[in-house]
Amino acid sequence: MPPDQTPKKAPATGSDGSKKGHFGLGLLKSTSVVSFMTLLSRILGLIRDVVFARMFGASIVMDAFIVANRIPNMLRRFFAEGAFSQGFVPVMARFREQHEHEDAREFVDAVAGTLGLLLFVITLIGVVAAPLLVLIVAPGFVGDDGRFDLSVAMLRFTFPYLFFVSLTAFAGGVLNTYGKFGAPAFTPVILNVVLISSALWLAPQLAEPGMALAYGVFVAGAVQLVFQIPFLAKIHAVPRPRWKPRHEGVRRVMTLMLPAIFGSSVAQINVLLGGIIASLLGVGKISLLYYSDRLMEFPLGLFGIALATVTLPYLSRQAANKSMREFSDTVDWSMKLVTLIATPAAVGLILLAEPLVATIFYGGVFTAFDVEMAGLSLQAFAAGLMGFSFVKILAPAYFAREDTKTPVRVGLIALAVNFVLSIVLAYTLTRAGYAGTHAGLALAISVAALVNAWLLYRGLRKEGVVSHSPGWMAFLARVGVANVAMIICLLYLERPLAWWLESGVWDRAYWLGVVVVAGAVSYFVALVALGGRPSQLRHRSG
Repeated sequence: MPPDQTPKKAPATGSDGSKKGHFGLGLLKSTSVVSFMTLLSRILGLIRDVVFARMFGASIVMDAFIVANRIPNMLRRFFAEGAFSQGFVPVMARFREQHEHEDAREFVDAVAGTLGLLLFVITLIGVVAAPLLVLIVAPGFVGDDGRFDLSVAMLRFTFPYLFFVSLTAFAGGVLNTYGKFGAPAFTPVILNVVLISSALWLAPQLAEPGMALAYGVFVAGAVQLVFQIPFLAKIHAVPRPRWKPRHEGVRRVMTLMLPAIFGSSVAQINVLLGGIIASLLGVGKISLLYYSDRLMEFPLGLFGIALATVTLPYLSRQAANKSMREFSDTVDWSMKLVTLIATPAAVGLILLAEPLVATIFYGGVFTAFDVEMAGLSLQAFAAGLMGFSFVKILAPAYFAREDTKTPVRVGLIALAVNFVLSIVLAYTLTRAGYAGTHAGLALAISVAALVNAWLLYRGLRKEGVVSHSPGWMAFLARVGVANVAMIICLLYLERPLAWWLESGVWDRAYWLGVVVVAGAVSYFVALVALGGRPSQLRHRSG
């Protein structure tokens, strides 16, 4: 660890080691960097999904790839940016704040070696057990339609992505602890570029075009890991892997990870349960849920995940230094920003679901019926956007204090809500002969996310960890009225679905842009007219 990283005492600094006058500005700047990189990644992700929709639609190939890709990605939430990051970053922050640099370096080496070997073994098991994993995750694939065999073949190439991306997340956790957010946030761009290239260039050359997507996931994982190394070298933090499972820091990370594996991944487990049920509903249902989920993930990833990525190291440092006033201020500030952005995003997705799906995915083998069905599940997912967003910033408030048990208890409740609702809605809608049964699964996931967020928030308030700054009720009233103004604007500019399906690609894109910009302008103009000012979002500790 470089000497210039030593925390220095100075009268102008807060107890978290940062300059008080610039804390909120630094946090916002870091969030902006991650948001920009995430925006780039999400744009490329949309382009990737457009390519997938036009080439493969809601088909057997897409169903198989989504399942083969979902398995390592779900485990990624455990070993990568989910439980591992929420266990590693607080411990890494404590080593930086309270230990010598050589101790911190030894900790990084021990985590790299221990995690690396464990991941290699898990990856090997996953490749060998691919048929069993597909059977568990998608029991509806068993049959004569070919989805099962294709999923197994794909999984043998997508599963090693878990190894690569987990080590990539580990490297990103080290960089984030040093305030280097840009490089880790850029790595998803690599995945999207490789997958787009695989679909457009490699797929037409193969006897089974869908396998190109699996090959692309494997290559992208390796490139993402190698990409991080020069940035680690720049801060003299390239790990020298050592097998040290008994190292104090490694044991602490593992202790935090075990319950966090479940607590931080409830949303993914909910999606997995929905996928299991969707696999039983027929060909294409998994694909429809995927396309609508990707649109919902755009605003969530652009701001909610970006903000959570940046605030966790700050919260961890504040908790390590017992700076609980600043800790509370940071959570309060994050909640205001999420409310400001996620509320209109959710409303916009609900009102513009079909125009969005038609503009982005319609064409090729993606039919008008697919547009209607994906629009239904997008509206259901959008209903839970506030819940998804708040979980992203409230769960780290527990993990930063090394409390992993509470999110587990809350997660179990949310999981039970999702499971019961999924079964009830799928059964009820199927019995009624409703074509949009998959939308019921999306709605169950959204309700579970809202329950999860509410229980996490209530826990923080009961413990006295979070207190709100003055003016919250006035802030909520302004946001509510501004959303009403935006709704009126969007309804005035609304056009029937038939127009979106009959118009050309550029006409759809142009008018959608007009509607989105007009809605955003009406929202922020209304906020300003009601007395909203940027200064009201200033971090209290700043």
